Amino acid sequence: MPPILTDTFGGLSVSYYFRQFSFGLAISALLYFVITQGQGAEQMQVAMWPFLILNTLLYPYARFSYEQVVGFVMGNNTFYIPIIIMLPVKLFTIIMCWGWAILIAPFGLIYLYFYHRRARRQISS
Repeated sequence: MPPILTDTFGGLSVSYYFRQFSFGLAISALLYFVITQGQGAEQMQVAMWPFLILNTLLYPYARFSYEQVVGFVMGNNTFYIPIIIMLPVKLFTIIMCWGWAILIAPFGLIYLYFYHRRARRQISS
């Protein structure tokens, strides 16, 4: 496989990608179920498939981008908040990252490319 593909799309660990992919797949399945239960479902299904598939595949990279930005802003601080507040906020960020995955994921892919390219140069030096 070309280095650009392994450095970008293969840049996340398998466990991280699978975990985030599972969340993205759950959102896609739920959204598909909700939309197909309403009127006009036949027209929506064809146009919806590419969107659902692309967002599901790109969601792990969008989530990675989001976590990198939050990690940079928050640093190594630990916050103790009630779970009743944390879970809705977490769910909101998951849904937002999935919905905007097409726009957010390229930033994560670019970051992974340069990160792994730099690491490969350091190893070969």
